[in-house]
Amino acid sequence: MRVLFLTTYVLLVIVPTMAVAQSRIVMVTWRGCEDACRGFQDYVREKGLDVEVEVRDANQDKEAIPGILAESLDEKADLLVSWGTTVTTGIAGTLANRDTPPIDHGIPVVFMIVADPVGAGIVDSLDDTGRDNVTGTYNRVPEVVNIETIRNYLPNFSRLGLIYNMNEENSVLKRNEMAALAEKMGYELVAKELPLGAGGEPSVEDIGPAMAELKQAGVEFVYLGSSSFLRRNGETFTEQALANGMPVLSPYEGLVKDASALLSVSSRYYEVGRLAGQQAEKILAGTPAGELPVARMTDFAIVINIEVAKKLKLFPPLDLIQIAETVD
Repeated sequence: MRVLFLTTYVLLVIVPTMAVAQSRIVMVTWRGCEDACRGFQDYVREKGLDVEVEVRDANQDKEAIPGILAESLDEKADLLVSWGTTVTTGIAGTLANRDTPPIDHGIPVVFMIVADPVGAGIVDSLDDTGRDNVTGTYNRVPEVVNIETIRNYLPNFSRLGLIYNMNEENSVLKRNEMAALAEKMGYELVAKELPLGAGGEPSVEDIGPAMAELKQAGVEFVYLGSSSFLRRNGETFTEQALANGMPVLSPYEGLVKDASALLSVSSRYYEVGRLAGQQAEKILAGTPAGELPVARMTDFAIVINIEVAKKLKLFPPLDLIQIAETVD
């Protein structure tokens, strides 16, 4: 009896320990593993979370997303992390189709780098997602802050230019948002739609003519807005603006540091990834995703390209230089 008792005791200790499985996270990206992806992975590693993170890239192909979701369901992922509006609507769906297969999978989803999750219909609000299994992060600078920054730089500013892509929902939503804000803040929005080719996609060759139209319309500052296509072709976008004598405010600081945008006000994507890691940690610890509000970034960085400022003869005011990072 003594031996049987000891054997039973040992089994009771060992079996529950062996039964604890490593959590499996599938991160679905749009254009490879960039700063937000790396920030998420670093957070998970630094916190010592017992998880496996698998990165699956859609490679900017909408048609690849259903297959990635199907494989994630077959492989019984414990958590899905989605990058961008297109990927998130493909992985988590929207409020309108949330009960439709395969979107009704019920696996917790944490989204990041979504320009307007409410406008895109992914969640009800940032405070209450209205989705049992969906939460995420919000990294965009309030557009009021962008306009106020432009006015700080150019006090007499009154006309903003925007080029948008009808083939990207987030780009159209941003056009609508900036148009509504124009009425409230007293500036004029000049928005130019990129024509779509036979394949339903815009062409980089059309950026130059659109930029020339903005110049002809008297635009004083160009806002890049929200568009994967324009960000991907950001060097062309910013060079064309500079050639037309117009400064660009970009939500992506890389286009200030590595291209010809004058100014950016943005959250660092690496920190957005870490914030998404915090959301994932809470879910894996037992908090239902639907009970978590969308986590918002509160720290924003201002970056100014001094070389571009010299070419445009638009030197930043002293109070802006004091709080901004400058690059040549």
